[in-house]
Amino acid sequence: MSEEQKKLLEQQLWNIANELRGRMDADEFRDYILGFIFFKYLSEKQYIYANELLETETVKDYLNLVDTDDLEAIRDESLIKLGYFLKPNELFRSIAKRGNKKVESLPDGQAGNFILEDLETILNSIEQTTMGTDSEDDFNKLFEDLDLSSTKLGRTVEARNTLIAKVLSHLDKIDFEIANVDSDVLGDAYEYLIGQFASGAGKKAGEFYTPQQVSKILAKIVTTGKKRLKTVYDPTCGSGSLLLRVAKEVAVSDFYGQELNRTTYNLARMNMILHDVHYSKFDIKQEDTLVEPQHFEQRFEAIVANPPFSAKWKGKDNPLNDNDERFSQYGKLAPTSKADFAFVQHMIHQLAENGTMACVLPHGVLFRGSAEATIREYIIDKQNYLDAVIGLPANIFFGTSIPTCILVLSKCRVNNDDILFIDASNDFEKDGNKNKLTEEHIAKIISTYQTYIKGETPLLRGAGGVLEDKYSYVATIDEIKANDYNLNIPRYVDTFEEEEAINLDEVANALKALDKDIAATDNTIADFCKQLNIATPF
Repeated sequence: MSEEQKKLLEQQLWNIANELRGRMDADEFRDYILGFIFFKYLSEKQYIYANELLETETVKDYLNLVDTDDLEAIRDESLIKLGYFLKPNELFRSIAKRGNKKVESLPDGQAGNFILEDLETILNSIEQTTMGTDSEDDFNKLFEDLDLSSTKLGRTVEARNTLIAKVLSHLDKIDFEIANVDSDVLGDAYEYLIGQFASGAGKKAGEFYTPQQVSKILAKIVTTGKKRLKTVYDPTCGSGSLLLRVAKEVAVSDFYGQELNRTTYNLARMNMILHDVHYSKFDIKQEDTLVEPQHFEQRFEAIVANPPFSAKWKGKDNPLNDNDERFSQYGKLAPTSKADFAFVQHMIHQLAENGTMACVLPHGVLFRGSAEATIREYIIDKQNYLDAVIGLPANIFFGTSIPTCILVLSKCRVNNDDILFIDASNDFEKDGNKNKLTEEHIAKIISTYQTYIKGETPLLRGAGGVLEDKYSYVATIDEIKANDYNLNIPRYVDTFEEEEAINLDEVANALKALDKDIAATDNTIADFCKQLNIATPF
């Protein structure tokens, strides 16, 4: 699909979403449109797979199949291959056509057939077909946010039915090229819509979305030097976009994630399936990661995360944290008002010995004192896990304008005697009321990091020094100790721009010339006043 076709598809989808926009908040109509797109995807996958199984049969089009034995056989195979099952009359195209079939007795613009109850039954049926199978957890209550009885869709049942039928009809006309194994049209379109909804969701956007430019940086960092990954993990996975971004860099065997928000957790599972990740290859859980970690005993080769910035957590208010092996060794717990380092400690615990983690955090983690200073010192001095600190521009995240940073940590560091600092805070371009990183900005960050990791810098290990003037610096551990483990980037990357010298003689002459001009103007005004026989104003 060309870039022009892609943009046209995105516009089509946004226009369809706007059928619901205005009736409800962005995060609400998001659930409907993404849910319907997901239903269409499941239907198309079922139709394609069923037709593959029918290639040697008399009836080759699944929509025309009525034989109960054949349907049962397809059901059994589908539950293994796809993880769910849809009958021919339950497919998206079937119900979309039923809902929009013209009935002469009805006014123009009103849906021909009542489909809301059928649609609700079908969505429930998808979940029910998985019960007792390996995919049950991955489909459990996946459509629970699609409340078809909500008055926000319409004041009357007829109005709701007409609106839903209209949305399904529009979606039915779009070809997502699901049969094309080399195409990810639907996955890309889904990501586009998630981004659009995030831009309109205000503070709620941070719960489920990381800008793609930032996702790309994290993904490229944790895959440096790798051709494939056994596991990748995100402890605050939101919509799952970060995990999927890693898979665009290298082949990933298994995806793991945890998300607190129920709606966003559903979104993450849908996103995985939409990107053709088999249900057996991902394990997304819903719980509070800091309180009830669901993958506690597992270790991961790559970890990426964008935890909620400075979120509250129980910290010392929960006595269990004092003996929790994720936190106990550091001497102090992260403050209850700021869980940033608690998430870092959790990720360190989950990181494999050959693993790399990259996470986005507010700048405050670099220099705040008290307990956070103690934890910083332990990570650098005792564990020696910190590889790099990357400063990002302000105002690049939805819902907040604060500047952020990326911490890169590894348990198998190549560079034991120093830490890389990158100041990319001034590298951005304006995008409406937000800032964004361009491909050039991303490439520069990654190139600098990879040069450092591969030992291709002209600097001696343990000697430190400027890597690129006003952009990157390699600080020795001794330098960082001398700064009391304060990681504030300006302490290491000198971005000072010397101001141009001022020629005082030129300034004095300019002021004299200005005085002459003022005097001449005063004389002119005085002359006008004399001619008008009025008093001068000075």
